[in-house]
Amino acid sequence: MEQRKLYRTIDNITKAAPKFSTTEKLLIYVLNEIIKNEVINILGGRIWKLNESKNAYNMIEQFGQVDNIESNYELKVNNFSTFKEIGTNRAIIGRETDTYLKSKGILNYSATGVGDRYKIKTDNGGAYYLYRYLIALNGPKMDNEFLYTLNIISTTLSSILRTRRIETKARKNLVELEKASEIQKSILPEHSYIFQNYEIFGISVPEEIVGGDFFDYLKADDESNLCVAIGDAASKGVSAAAQALYVSGALKMGVGYDINMTSLIKKISNLVNDTFPYERFVTLFFCELFDDNKGLCVYVNAGHNSPYYYDSINSKVKELPATGPVLGPSPNQKYNTDSIYISKDDLLVLYTDGIVEAANRKFEFFGDARLKEAIMKYKDKSTKEICELIIQDVQRFSAKGKYSDDKTLVVIKRVK
Repeated sequence: MEQRKLYRTIDNITKAAPKFSTTEKLLIYVLNEIIKNEVINILGGRIWKLNESKNAYNMIEQFGQVDNIESNYELKVNNFSTFKEIGTNRAIIGRETDTYLKSKGILNYSATGVGDRYKIKTDNGGAYYLYRYLIALNGPKMDNEFLYTLNIISTTLSSILRTRRIETKARKNLVELEKASEIQKSILPEHSYIFQNYEIFGISVPEEIVGGDFFDYLKADDESNLCVAIGDAASKGVSAAAQALYVSGALKMGVGYDINMTSLIKKISNLVNDTFPYERFVTLFFCELFDDNKGLCVYVNAGHNSPYYYDSINSKVKELPATGPVLGPSPNQKYNTDSIYISKDDLLVLYTDGIVEAANRKFEFFGDARLKEAIMKYKDKSTKEICELIIQDVQRFSAKGKYSDDKTLVVIKRVK
């Protein structure tokens, strides 16, 4: 399942949750809904809560296909190094060592931290971290893809527990929001850009005063190449704007220091993980165009919506899938590069999910198929016209819909 679609599925579940009086009740509701959702493919799960002394976790609820564990069963922090490992990496997969839990048929386990993360100092002057809640999940196949699922569940739930109260306070201060909006506008480049054989146009339409979408054109000092980035912070409002500003600034610095592309994305992911431990993640597509005749384009897709590449020679639209996970959920994630060759009249269309997930009043999405049709329909026009016409199509389609998100679109065309 694509990472953005997984996030949206979980986010929709949490949006449907009524206002619960306690965090535990909210987590119980959401976990139960996640397990029942066939798309996510999780069979069972347990919720553990750190006690007030912060030296043990107690099980407060369990669901799904797992033998019953005694109520309030306790696991001492010092007896299991994995608790500290979760505090560092957010999510892990391993083999169960607790005798009682093994007797209940739990031989392999997966766990992810949720909510506040506490710094615990040790007697020798060191420190480690513990999450307030742990969610342990069982699935038919626990691998790296399952680990990505855990990370997205964790970041989504942690963000919900924290940002709702922040957003409520922020909305009361429109003056500060207006200032934030001006700051965010300042990080967006001019819409139009010309680089060697390429014509580029980008546009971003925030749904609220501030949003989490951004794009940028980043030129190297020797002017022999140009980097184009588009990103989407999965949080909302002020929190999302802060993440977008942070990632955009980090990209500018990285390009300025001429850091290797995969190393740069890995470093930024680690920074997001360290700086925004309670927020959701950031998706990013980052590509580099070169001043050459072959039209080489090298890219990293960190869990972002797959851009569409229009191949004018074969008159086909292709997807550029992810080459690594979203930024932030866990440290030291691995990213790979891929490449394409852009010929004259070819297009590269970058977008955020506000484009394809714009919904009408029947809650039907604009969708990938309509976007591909629009690309084929407008392919012979200028990048400015293509952007404006697609945005108009999306706005007309979703004019009477109840759900909407930030919309960002960047079109790259080789014109000679």
